Amino acid sequence: MKKYIGKRLLHLVGILIALSFLTFLLMYLAPGDAATKKLNAQGIAVSQEVLEQVRTEMGLDRPFLVQYGDWALKVLRGDLGNSYKDGVSVAAKLGKALGYTVELAFGSLLLSLVIALPLAILTALKQDSLLDYLLRFLSFIGNSLPNFLISVLLMYFFCVKARLLPVVAERSLKGLLLPSAALSIPMIGRFLRQFRAEILEQMSRSYVSGAASRGVKRRYILYRNVLHNASITILTIVGLQIGTLMGGSVVIETIFRWPGLGKLAMDAITARDYPVIQGFVLLTASFYVLVNLLTDIAYHWIDPRVRPE
Repeated sequence: MKKYIGKRLLHLVGILIALSFLTFLLMYLAPGDAATKKLNAQGIAVSQEVLEQVRTEMGLDRPFLVQYGDWALKVLRGDLGNSYKDGVSVAAKLGKALGYTVELAFGSLLLSLVIALPLAILTALKQDSLLDYLLRFLSFIGNSLPNFLISVLLMYFFCVKARLLPVVAERSLKGLLLPSAALSIPMIGRFLRQFRAEILEQMSRSYVSGAASRGVKRRYILYRNVLHNASITILTIVGLQIGTLMGGSVVIETIFRWPGLGKLAMDAITARDYPVIQGFVLLTASFYVLVNLLTDIAYHWIDPRVRPE
């Protein structure tokens, strides 16, 4: 296991190097000028002389590989640079936004699991019944709706009409409800269908019929055997979703003005704030790979027969 973890961490380093290089290259080739954006954001009149001076200070007049090498060396020392927009440390910005995104991601994930897993068990037990068809139809609708449409509908009904919740999300349980619900609705649809399929797959195995023929109670078989054997697939689905949530909640955070990583990245792209964009890509990529690594380790913990490759 230690050898496997070490190999995966080396893969992580390779992925981050390739990803950082590609991101830096895209920022370098993007139209527009970062120095001009920085001067405009600071309210400084842009003249050719001032522009050339700022470009020299920012190192934008040097060759691409030199710029990337200088940036990479700073990253290795733990320095992600400063924002072009306001001069604030990129690490400080990412750290502050990360807390908000973690709250939103895990709040929506917990809500999705609390609803989807019991419904998946119910639909598996009531296979091909009216309830099964109804819940599967609703899950299909929920999974098909785009996040921005769900967000607008939730804001209209709960904020504008009922006036129960704030339009702009606040860092409180009340402010977290609508963004979490907007992220959860599509996830519930996906989880319900995927969990149901895996539970049905396990229920069709011979060990279930064998245990039932020996008089073992159905409830015991379900919770002691079926769900245990299905947990590896369920864990895979949830692990992949965690990584996606950490970097994929841009639309939700922008609509609800939730100051997380997604909104920070969107603002940085709009302002052409390259250091923040590069830091965001590194952080989300690292988190995604680490979550997958922890998921693989959990496989072995749940079922010691599963060996890492």
